[in-house]
Amino acid sequence: MHGGPDALGAPQHDFSTNSNACGPCPMALAAVQAADATRYPNPTYTALRQSLADFHGVSPERVLLAGSASEFIFRITAWAAGQGARTVHLPVHHYGDYARAAQAFGLRCETTLTGVADACPTESSSRTLAWACEPSSPLGQPHTDWPRWLMDGSAPAPSQTVLVLDRVYAPLRLSGVTSLSDAQLDRVWQLFSPNKALGLTGVRAAYVIAPCLGMAGAGGQNVSDVSALLQMAPSWPVGAHGVAMLQAWTQAVTQAWLAGSLCQLRDWKARQIALLTRLGWTLQASEANFFCARPPKQLDLTELRQNHGIKLRDATSFGLPGWCRLGVLGPDAQDALEIALQTSLTGSNILENAV
Repeated sequence: MHGGPDALGAPQHDFSTNSNACGPCPMALAAVQAADATRYPNPTYTALRQSLADFHGVSPERVLLAGSASEFIFRITAWAAGQGARTVHLPVHHYGDYARAAQAFGLRCETTLTGVADACPTESSSRTLAWACEPSSPLGQPHTDWPRWLMDGSAPAPSQTVLVLDRVYAPLRLSGVTSLSDAQLDRVWQLFSPNKALGLTGVRAAYVIAPCLGMAGAGGQNVSDVSALLQMAPSWPVGAHGVAMLQAWTQAVTQAWLAGSLCQLRDWKARQIALLTRLGWTLQASEANFFCARPPKQLDLTELRQNHGIKLRDATSFGLPGWCRLGVLGPDAQDALEIALQTSLTGSNILENAV
Protein backbone atom coordinates (compact mmCIF):
# COMPACT_ATOMS: atom_id res chain seq x y z
CA MET A 1 0.00 0.00 0.00
CA HIS A 2 1.22 3.46 -0.88
CA GLY A 3 0.02 6.99 -0.41
CA GLY A 4 -0.54 9.49 -3.20
CA PRO A 5 -2.64 9.17 -6.36
CA ASP A 6 -4.83 6.09 -6.73
CA ALA A 7 -7.51 4.74 -9.05
CA LEU A 8 -9.51 7.92 -8.46
CA GLY A 9 -6.58 10.11 -9.47
CA ALA A 10 -4.79 12.67 -7.32
CA PRO A 11 -6.63 13.52 -4.08
CA GLN A 12 -7.58 17.15 -3.61
CA HIS A 13 -6.15 17.08 -0.10
CA ASP A 14 -3.52 14.36 0.16
CA PHE A 15 -2.44 13.69 3.73
CA SER A 16 -1.28 10.20 2.73
CA THR A 17 2.20 11.17 1.51
CA ASN A 18 5.14 12.73 3.33
CA SER A 19 6.08 15.13 0.56
CA ASN A 20 7.01 18.67 1.57
CA ALA A 21 3.69 20.56 1.41
CA CYS A 22 5.57 23.82 0.75
CA GLY A 23 6.86 22.40 -2.52
CA PRO A 24 7.69 22.06 -5.21
CA CYS A 25 10.99 23.81 -4.62
CA PRO A 26 11.10 26.47 -7.36
CA MET A 27 14.81 26.06 -8.07
CA ALA A 28 14.66 22.27 -8.29
CA LEU A 29 11.50 22.38 -10.41
CA ALA A 30 13.13 24.81 -12.84
CA ALA A 31 16.17 22.54 -13.09
CA VAL A 32 14.00 19.51 -13.83
CA GLN A 33 11.98 21.40 -16.43
CA ALA A 34 15.18 22.55 -18.13
CA ALA A 35 16.76 19.09 -18.20
CA ASP A 36 17.83 17.86 -21.62
CA ALA A 37 15.82 14.67 -22.08
CA THR A 38 17.13 14.19 -25.65
CA ARG A 39 20.47 12.83 -24.45
CA TYR A 40 21.69 10.12 -22.13
CA PRO A 41 23.28 11.28 -18.89
CA ASN A 42 26.96 10.53 -18.40
CA PRO A 43 26.87 6.80 -17.59
CA THR A 44 29.38 7.23 -14.76
CA TYR A 45 27.68 10.39 -13.42
CA THR A 46 31.09 11.85 -12.69
CA ALA A 47 30.04 15.46 -12.13
CA LEU A 48 26.94 14.53 -10.13
CA ARG A 49 28.83 12.16 -7.85
CA GLN A 50 31.44 14.86 -7.23
CA SER A 51 28.72 17.41 -6.40
CA LEU A 52 27.05 15.04 -3.95
CA ALA A 53 30.42 14.14 -2.44
CA ASP A 54 31.27 17.82 -1.93
CA PHE A 55 27.83 18.43 -0.45
CA HIS A 56 28.38 15.73 2.18
CA GLY A 57 32.13 16.22 2.62
CA VAL A 58 33.09 12.72 1.48
CA SER A 59 35.11 11.26 -1.37
CA PRO A 60 33.21 10.61 -4.63
CA GLU A 61 34.21 6.95 -4.46
CA ARG A 62 31.73 6.60 -1.59
CA VAL A 63 28.76 7.90 -3.60
CA LEU A 64 26.47 5.48 -5.43
CA LEU A 65 23.43 6.52 -7.46
CA ALA A 66 20.11 4.69 -7.50
CA GLY A 67 16.94 4.89 -9.52
CA SER A 68 15.05 5.47 -6.27
CA ALA A 69 15.34 4.55 -2.61
CA SER A 70 13.23 1.47 -3.29
CA GLU A 71 15.47 0.44 -6.18
CA PHE A 72 18.50 0.50 -3.89
CA ILE A 73 16.62 -1.38 -1.17
CA PHE A 74 16.07 -4.23 -3.62
CA ARG A 75 19.61 -3.99 -5.02
CA ILE A 76 21.44 -4.20 -1.71
CA THR A 77 19.10 -6.96 -0.54
CA ALA A 78 19.90 -8.95 -3.69
CA TRP A 79 23.60 -8.35 -3.07
CA ALA A 80 23.33 -9.49 0.57
CA ALA A 81 21.47 -12.62 -0.52
CA GLY A 82 24.24 -13.33 -3.01
CA GLN A 83 26.76 -12.99 -0.16
CA GLY A 84 24.99 -15.70 1.81
CA ALA A 85 22.69 -13.61 4.01
CA ARG A 86 19.73 -15.54 5.39
CA THR A 87 18.09 -12.88 7.54
CA VAL A 88 17.23 -9.21 7.21
CA HIS A 89 16.73 -7.28 10.46
CA LEU A 90 14.02 -4.61 10.38
CA PRO A 91 12.64 -1.99 12.74
CA VAL A 92 9.37 -3.06 14.33
CA HIS A 93 7.47 -0.49 12.26
CA HIS A 94 9.05 0.05 8.88
CA TYR A 95 8.70 0.92 5.21
CA GLY A 96 7.22 -2.11 3.48
CA ASP A 97 9.85 -2.41 0.74
CA TYR A 98 12.45 -3.60 3.26
CA ALA A 99 10.37 -6.73 3.87
CA ARG A 100 9.20 -7.02 0.26
CA ALA A 101 12.79 -7.08 -0.96
CA ALA A 102 13.77 -9.66 1.66
CA GLN A 103 10.87 -11.90 0.70
CA ALA A 104 11.67 -11.55 -2.99
CA PHE A 105 15.13 -13.01 -2.38
CA GLY A 106 14.04 -15.66 0.10
CA LEU A 107 15.43 -14.00 3.23
CA ARG A 108 13.82 -14.27 6.64
CA CYS A 109 12.67 -11.04 8.29
CA GLU A 110 13.29 -10.35 11.96
CA THR A 111 12.26 -7.21 13.82
CA THR A 112 14.70 -7.32 16.73
CA LEU A 113 18.12 -5.81 16.29
CA THR A 114 19.35 -5.70 19.88
CA GLY A 115 22.16 -8.18 20.21
CA VAL A 116 21.63 -9.64 16.73
CA ALA A 117 23.54 -7.00 14.80
CA ASP A 118 26.36 -7.27 17.36
CA ALA A 119 27.03 -10.86 16.44
CA CYS A 120 29.08 -11.95 13.46
CA PRO A 121 27.76 -14.81 11.30
CA THR A 122 29.60 -18.07 11.76
CA GLU A 123 30.09 -18.46 8.01
CA SER A 124 32.89 -16.19 6.88
CA SER A 125 31.29 -15.78 3.44
CA SER A 126 27.85 -14.70 4.67
CA ARG A 127 26.51 -11.25 5.41
CA THR A 128 23.98 -9.82 7.83
CA LEU A 129 21.79 -7.00 6.48
CA ALA A 130 20.11 -4.66 8.97
CA TRP A 131 17.91 -1.62 8.35
CA ALA A 132 17.47 1.53 10.42
CA CYS A 133 15.44 4.63 9.54
CA GLU A 134 15.64 8.05 11.19
CA PRO A 135 13.33 9.85 11.42
CA SER A 136 11.47 6.58 11.25
CA SER A 137 8.62 5.67 8.96
CA PRO A 138 5.75 5.75 9.76
CA LEU A 139 6.24 7.27 13.23
CA GLY A 140 8.76 10.01 12.49
CA GLN A 141 10.67 9.14 15.64
CA PRO A 142 14.36 8.58 16.47
CA HIS A 143 15.77 5.13 15.88
CA THR A 144 16.70 3.51 19.21
CA ASP A 145 17.75 -0.08 18.47
CA TRP A 146 21.38 0.58 17.53
CA PRO A 147 24.03 -2.16 17.83
CA ARG A 148 26.56 -1.74 20.63
CA TRP A 149 29.56 -1.67 18.29
CA LEU A 150 28.18 1.47 16.65
CA MET A 151 27.20 3.38 19.78
CA ASP A 152 30.05 2.79 22.21
CA GLY A 153 32.86 2.80 19.64
CA SER A 154 34.96 0.56 21.86
CA ALA A 155 34.87 -2.46 19.58
CA PRO A 156 35.15 -2.93 15.82
CA ALA A 157 32.00 -3.65 13.89
CA PRO A 158 31.41 -7.27 12.94
CA SER A 159 33.17 -7.52 9.60
CA GLN A 160 30.15 -9.01 7.84
CA THR A 161 27.44 -6.74 9.24
CA VAL A 162 25.91 -4.30 6.74
CA LEU A 163 23.83 -1.66 8.49
CA VAL A 164 21.89 0.65 6.19
CA LEU A 165 20.48 3.88 7.61
CA ASP A 166 17.54 5.17 5.59
CA ARG A 167 17.81 8.98 5.82
CA VAL A 168 15.05 9.83 3.37
CA TYR A 169 13.24 11.92 6.00
CA ALA A 170 16.30 13.50 7.59
CA PRO A 171 15.93 16.71 5.51
CA LEU A 172 12.32 16.99 6.77
CA ARG A 173 13.20 16.80 10.46
CA LEU A 174 11.27 19.53 12.27
CA SER A 175 12.63 18.88 15.76
CA GLY A 176 15.25 16.81 17.55
CA VAL A 177 18.67 15.86 16.23
CA THR A 178 20.22 12.82 14.62
CA SER A 179 21.20 10.00 16.97
CA LEU A 180 24.56 9.43 15.32
CA SER A 181 27.71 11.53 15.23
CA ASP A 182 29.62 12.10 12.02
CA ALA A 183 32.09 9.41 13.05
CA GLN A 184 29.26 6.94 13.62
CA LEU A 185 27.63 7.82 10.31
CA ASP A 186 30.93 6.99 8.62
CA ARG A 187 30.45 3.38 9.75
CA VAL A 188 27.07 2.77 8.11
CA TRP A 189 25.55 2.92 4.65
CA GLN A 190 23.40 6.06 4.26
CA LEU A 191 20.46 6.20 1.84
CA PHE A 192 19.08 9.56 0.64
CA SER A 193 16.17 10.43 -1.65
CA PRO A 194 15.52 14.21 -1.65
CA ASN A 195 12.41 14.22 -3.84
CA LYS A 196 10.12 14.31 -0.78
CA ALA A 197 11.99 17.24 0.76
CA LEU A 198 11.80 19.11 -2.56
CA GLY A 199 8.11 18.34 -3.14
CA LEU A 200 8.95 16.47 -6.35
CA THR A 201 7.98 12.88 -5.57
CA GLY A 202 7.27 12.17 -9.23
CA VAL A 203 10.99 12.50 -10.00
CA ARG A 204 12.67 9.25 -9.06
CA ALA A 205 16.32 9.45 -8.01
CA ALA A 206 18.35 8.57 -4.92
CA TYR A 207 21.92 8.18 -3.79
CA VAL A 208 23.89 6.29 -1.18
CA ILE A 209 26.98 7.15 0.83
CA ALA A 210 29.03 4.06 1.58
CA PRO A 211 30.94 3.66 4.85
CA CYS A 212 34.31 5.35 4.98
CA LEU A 213 36.54 3.44 2.60
CA GLY A 214 39.14 1.33 4.34
CA MET A 215 37.55 1.71 7.78
CA ALA A 216 37.96 -1.56 9.64
CA GLY A 217 34.63 -3.17 10.36
CA ALA A 218 32.64 -0.60 8.40
CA GLY A 219 30.65 -3.23 6.54
CA GLY A 220 33.34 -5.72 5.60
CA GLN A 221 35.51 -5.25 2.54
CA ASN A 222 33.49 -2.23 1.58
CA VAL A 223 35.74 -1.14 -1.31
CA SER A 224 34.79 -4.29 -3.18
CA ASP A 225 31.23 -3.98 -1.84
CA VAL A 226 30.85 -0.58 -3.50
CA SER A 227 32.21 -1.99 -6.74
CA ALA A 228 29.80 -4.92 -6.61
CA LEU A 229 26.80 -2.67 -5.96
CA LEU A 230 27.84 -0.40 -8.83
CA GLN A 231 28.06 -3.42 -11.14
CA MET A 232 24.59 -4.56 -10.08
CA ALA A 233 23.00 -1.28 -11.15
CA PRO A 234 21.35 -1.08 -14.57
CA SER A 235 22.81 1.25 -17.15
CA TRP A 236 21.81 4.86 -16.50
CA PRO A 237 19.83 4.17 -13.30
CA VAL A 238 19.05 7.91 -13.02
CA GLY A 239 17.60 9.75 -16.00
CA ALA A 240 18.17 13.36 -17.02
CA HIS A 241 15.39 14.69 -14.80
CA GLY A 242 16.69 12.83 -11.75
CA VAL A 243 20.19 14.13 -12.42
CA ALA A 244 18.86 17.68 -12.60
CA MET A 245 16.99 17.27 -9.32
CA LEU A 246 20.00 15.84 -7.49
CA GLN A 247 22.29 18.56 -8.83
CA ALA A 248 19.81 21.20 -7.68
CA TRP A 249 19.68 19.51 -4.28
CA THR A 250 23.34 20.34 -3.67
CA GLN A 251 22.93 24.07 -4.35
CA ALA A 252 22.97 26.58 -1.50
CA VAL A 253 19.86 28.36 -2.80
CA THR A 254 17.92 25.09 -2.69
CA GLN A 255 19.04 24.38 0.87
CA ALA A 256 18.03 27.91 1.87
CA TRP A 257 14.56 27.31 0.44
CA LEU A 258 14.34 24.02 2.35
CA ALA A 259 15.30 25.70 5.62
CA GLY A 260 12.56 28.27 5.12
CA SER A 261 10.01 25.58 4.32
CA LEU A 262 10.79 23.78 7.58
CA CYS A 263 9.81 26.89 9.53
CA GLN A 264 6.46 26.96 7.72
CA LEU A 265 5.94 23.23 8.25
CA ARG A 266 6.53 23.58 11.99
CA ASP A 267 3.70 26.11 12.20
CA TRP A 268 1.39 23.99 10.07
CA LYS A 269 2.22 20.87 12.09
CA ALA A 270 1.35 22.59 15.37
CA ARG A 271 -1.98 23.72 13.88
CA GLN A 272 -2.75 20.23 12.54
CA ILE A 273 -1.93 18.59 15.86
CA ALA A 274 -4.16 21.07 17.69
CA LEU A 275 -7.02 20.34 15.26
CA LEU A 276 -6.87 16.57 15.70
CA THR A 277 -6.43 16.85 19.46
CA ARG A 278 -9.53 19.02 19.60
CA LEU A 279 -11.42 16.31 17.70
CA GLY A 280 -10.36 13.65 20.19
CA TRP A 281 -7.62 11.87 18.22
CA THR A 282 -4.70 10.16 19.97
CA LEU A 283 -1.35 11.27 18.56
CA GLN A 284 2.13 9.79 18.68
CA ALA A 285 5.16 12.05 18.98
CA SER A 286 7.08 12.76 15.78
CA GLU A 287 10.14 14.77 14.76
CA ALA A 288 9.22 14.90 11.07
CA ASN A 289 6.63 16.50 8.81
CA PHE A 290 4.26 13.59 9.43
CA PHE A 291 2.90 11.70 12.41
CA CYS A 292 0.61 8.83 13.33
CA ALA A 293 -2.78 9.45 14.93
CA ARG A 294 -5.72 7.28 15.96
CA PRO A 295 -9.31 8.52 15.58
CA PRO A 296 -11.67 8.39 18.56
CA LYS A 297 -13.97 5.99 16.72
CA GLN A 298 -14.04 3.86 13.60
CA LEU A 299 -13.20 5.90 10.52
CA ASP A 300 -14.17 5.14 6.91
CA LEU A 301 -11.18 6.20 4.84
CA THR A 302 -12.90 5.22 1.60
CA GLU A 303 -15.78 7.57 2.30
CA LEU A 304 -13.35 10.39 3.06
CA ARG A 305 -11.54 9.74 -0.20
CA GLN A 306 -14.58 9.38 -2.44
CA ASN A 307 -16.89 12.02 -1.01
CA HIS A 308 -14.50 14.64 0.34
CA GLY A 309 -11.35 14.30 -1.80
CA ILE A 310 -9.29 13.66 1.34
CA LYS A 311 -6.82 10.78 1.57
CA LEU A 312 -5.24 9.54 4.80
CA ARG A 313 -2.72 6.69 5.02
CA ASP A 314 -4.01 3.60 6.78
CA ALA A 315 -1.10 2.51 8.98
CA THR A 316 -2.18 -1.14 9.25
CA SER A 317 0.48 -2.23 6.77
CA PHE A 318 3.07 -0.61 9.04
CA GLY A 319 1.91 -2.81 11.92
CA LEU A 320 -0.33 -0.11 13.44
CA PRO A 321 -3.95 -1.19 12.90
CA GLY A 322 -6.44 1.50 13.81
CA TRP A 323 -3.95 4.30 13.20
CA CYS A 324 -3.47 6.73 10.32
CA ARG A 325 -0.29 8.38 9.17
CA LEU A 326 -0.84 12.00 8.20
CA GLY A 327 1.53 14.25 6.35
CA VAL A 328 1.47 17.89 7.38
CA LEU A 329 -0.52 20.10 4.99
CA GLY A 330 -1.47 23.76 4.96
CA PRO A 331 -4.46 25.43 6.66
CA ASP A 332 -6.87 25.08 3.72
CA ALA A 333 -6.41 21.31 3.62
CA GLN A 334 -6.63 21.10 7.40
CA ASP A 335 -9.91 23.03 7.43
CA ALA A 336 -11.29 20.68 4.75
CA LEU A 337 -10.22 17.72 6.87
CA GLU A 338 -11.98 19.09 9.93
CA ILE A 339 -15.23 19.63 8.05
CA ALA A 340 -15.06 16.15 6.52
CA LEU A 341 -14.36 14.48 9.85
CA GLN A 342 -17.24 16.28 11.49
CA THR A 343 -19.71 15.38 8.75
CA SER A 344 -18.61 11.85 7.79
CA LEU A 345 -20.65 8.92 9.03
CA THR A 346 -19.02 5.92 10.67
CA GLY A 347 -18.82 3.46 7.83
CA SER A 348 -16.89 0.40 6.78
CA ASN A 349 -14.21 -1.45 8.67
CA ILE A 350 -11.24 0.25 7.00
CA LEU A 351 -9.87 1.03 10.47
CA GLU A 352 -11.83 -1.66 12.28
CA ASN A 353 -9.47 -1.81 15.24
CA ALA A 354 -9.78 1.87 16.09
CA VAL A 355 -11.25 2.64 19.47
